[in-house]
Amino acid sequence: MLTILGFTMIATFLVLIMMKKMSPIAALVLIPALFCVFVGKGAHLGDYVIDGVSSLAPTAAMLMFAIVYFGVMIDVGLFDPIVRGILKFCKADPMRIVVGTALLAAIVSLDGDGSTTFMITVSALYPLYKRLKMSLVILTGVAAMANGVMNTLPWGGPTARAATALKLDASDIFVPMIPALAVGLLFVIVLSYILGLRERRRLGVLTLDEVLVEESEKETVLVASGSGSGTGKGVASTGGSGSGTDADTPEDDDFQGLDPDRPTLRPKLYWFNALLTVGLLTAMIMELLPIPVLFLLGAALALTVNFPHLPDQKARLAAHADNVLNVSGMVFAAAVFTGVLQGTGMVDSMAKWMVDVIPEGMGPHMALVTGILSLPLTYFMSNDGFYFGVLPVLAEAGAAHGVSPLEMARASLVGQPLHMSSPLVPAVYVLVGMAKVEFGDHTRFVVKWAALTCLVILGAGILFGII
Repeated sequence: MLTILGFTMIATFLVLIMMKKMSPIAALVLIPALFCVFVGKGAHLGDYVIDGVSSLAPTAAMLMFAIVYFGVMIDVGLFDPIVRGILKFCKADPMRIVVGTALLAAIVSLDGDGSTTFMITVSALYPLYKRLKMSLVILTGVAAMANGVMNTLPWGGPTARAATALKLDASDIFVPMIPALAVGLLFVIVLSYILGLRERRRLGVLTLDEVLVEESEKETVLVASGSGSGTGKGVASTGGSGSGTDADTPEDDDFQGLDPDRPTLRPKLYWFNALLTVGLLTAMIMELLPIPVLFLLGAALALTVNFPHLPDQKARLAAHADNVLNVSGMVFAAAVFTGVLQGTGMVDSMAKWMVDVIPEGMGPHMALVTGILSLPLTYFMSNDGFYFGVLPVLAEAGAAHGVSPLEMARASLVGQPLHMSSPLVPAVYVLVGMAKVEFGDHTRFVVKWAALTCLVILGAGILFGII
């Protein structure tokens, strides 16, 4: 019964948000509350929610201060040179822009944090997508898939969890998987090329003069996305059809942050900000302090040094307040969903059912089974739930048929490109929030392509004898 209710709850949530019958925040709160009552544990709803909020509070804090930190870095122009390089490659060609999205997301993903990747990628490319009227779901979808492939880095989370759960060395899991993951990343780039060609056929290739006709300087839009990352107004997201935005007018959009002469630039502090960011990311990788603490300290230091006057600090915080509130609110709403799933026992029941339905004859092929199961399970469950709750059970079943734990661990990484668009991943709300895309539109567009990317990685792993 718990299994049926668990799958029904998830399906109800996805259908309602994809049909835009409820907002994600309302659906994440009200649907699990209703199903908690159906399960007969309504009296414990408060405990489940508190447990869920407690477990995700550090993540919410990290996202809040990370948004402030990277928002300030964008304001002061830290990423302007990177953006210039990417946009110089992209020019005004939709195909190049989509490929550039995949490349930028993959490069920035090296820091191992999805939220950071999405903030930098969207901030850099959102203005260009908006100006060219490109589909914004392509921006979010390509960024999520590229980050999902790169999320398998040992410091990204899933590989470390798999290694911990099965008592293996992370490098023994990851290094042999590199060829298959490289094929997966190549597939994302090829897919980006195909999606970009579609956009090129729809929009044509524009000249910079046509793109910047209403700007006083040609390079205004193509330099950097500054405080505009959180201040755009009137952006209409699209579904898979591709019309990305409403018509652009200066009144509709606050493009002041794109101005290369914007007052928030701090060119004299460029190397300080660069060293601070490199130091922050290095400290994250080395785990010198918890990530929320690092971003809290980093945001405070960045604000104090770049904007020593209190009114300026308040102005920067106010500029990014919308993003902070939207993302943190979504995370705490997701905590209700995960709290009820975990507290009522639905997750455990669903996992046990999935393992039990595997035919006995599939025993020698448990690595393949694990790879396939990683798609739905990491989408409907947190990585912790899958790697610590399900993977050990699957690995034990595989060991009984001679399948090594290393093969099982590698196969478990296959579902990450799809996982990064799961409604249970806080970073995806940063992505869709900053890109002004409805979560349902993003889901409808990305699921099929992300699932295909996962299967490509799985096929490459089998072909290379890795899985």
